[in-house]
Amino acid sequence: MYQYYCLNPIAEVGLKNFDGSYARTDRITDADAVLVRSAAMHDMDIPECVCVIGRAGAGVNNIPLGKCSERGIAVFNTPGANANGVKEMVLAGLLLASRDIIGGHYWVRSERQNEDLAQLAEKQKKAFAGNEVMGKKLGVIGLGAIGILVANAAAALGMEVYGYDPYISVNAAWKLSRDVKHITDVNDIYQECDYITLHVPLMDSTKGMVDASVFAQMKSSAVLLNFARGPLVDTKALVEALRTNRIRKYVTDFPESDIASLKNAIVFPHLGASTAESEDNCAVMAVREVRDYLENGNIHNSVNYPNCDMGVCRFAMRVTIIYRNIPNMLSKFTAAFGDLGINIERMSNEAKGEYGYVIMDLANEADDMSIEAIRKIKGVLKVRVL
Repeated sequence: MYQYYCLNPIAEVGLKNFDGSYARTDRITDADAVLVRSAAMHDMDIPECVCVIGRAGAGVNNIPLGKCSERGIAVFNTPGANANGVKEMVLAGLLLASRDIIGGHYWVRSERQNEDLAQLAEKQKKAFAGNEVMGKKLGVIGLGAIGILVANAAAALGMEVYGYDPYISVNAAWKLSRDVKHITDVNDIYQECDYITLHVPLMDSTKGMVDASVFAQMKSSAVLLNFARGPLVDTKALVEALRTNRIRKYVTDFPESDIASLKNAIVFPHLGASTAESEDNCAVMAVREVRDYLENGNIHNSVNYPNCDMGVCRFAMRVTIIYRNIPNMLSKFTAAFGDLGINIERMSNEAKGEYGYVIMDLANEADDMSIEAIRKIKGVLKVRVL
């Protein structure tokens, strides 16, 4: 029986996807799998028994990927499961930045005791006038699961939408509305668009990507929206841009005191995926990924190892191997099983950066000594027998 441990509350609709061969444990030291949302794992002592971590969400900044990769722990996330929730939050931010809805709301609350409120509002409402988004230019930087939904929805609202993503997949491109104009130079978005929304992952190459030089290119009437990751925008440059009215507004889902104190910033407490639907979708997807990996060795949406799928094993035994992506590793595995007189009926091998992953279906069962011989091959990180 497999055991799983939840570091955060995980939606019950997801946990129901575990069948009778799984049991929930209150001790991580007994767990084969860990399910997590936002809990920080960098300082945790992850026990040897853990072989998979399922993140019910997209970002994995809270997980020590390097340590996990070196120890043969597969880390999964759930891209796209919360995409609609974030998309709706981006659209809300877009509208709140366009019209002073928040200011109007607080003015009404401040005058709620006034018996002439309705008449006074007719005179006061011009102070909260704004602009319509229809016909305005929106630049979407990053056309992944969320970026595509935002771009398509904005186009449906009548906006002139420009999309930038040098790494857009063929599948993603098929989902993109024909009304979205593909841009090959991101600077065109910075210089031309009235609204700019970020939808790229946080990596060394994207950290602080919106800096002083980028703000210098933007229109003074531009609105920047960041519902991806806070550090994509250089905080010092942003504060200066807002204080000097270099840009009109900044809308973000990542609260920082320096930014929240500025009047032309709209800051939310990380609400993008905080919907019942998003939490359910993420939980269901994470559990399914974890199960497929534990039971069949298949990998989908791992952030540290390559995708690899051989369906269900129909032979005597399935063996999976996580290894360093160095020359001749695959030949060492096949030779080792050949020397043991074990025939490999089916095999799938994939690599991703520094790591490789192979699934082998064997014609007859290998004993513990044979598997141990595979584990001792230099460069092997983890061997699992299914």
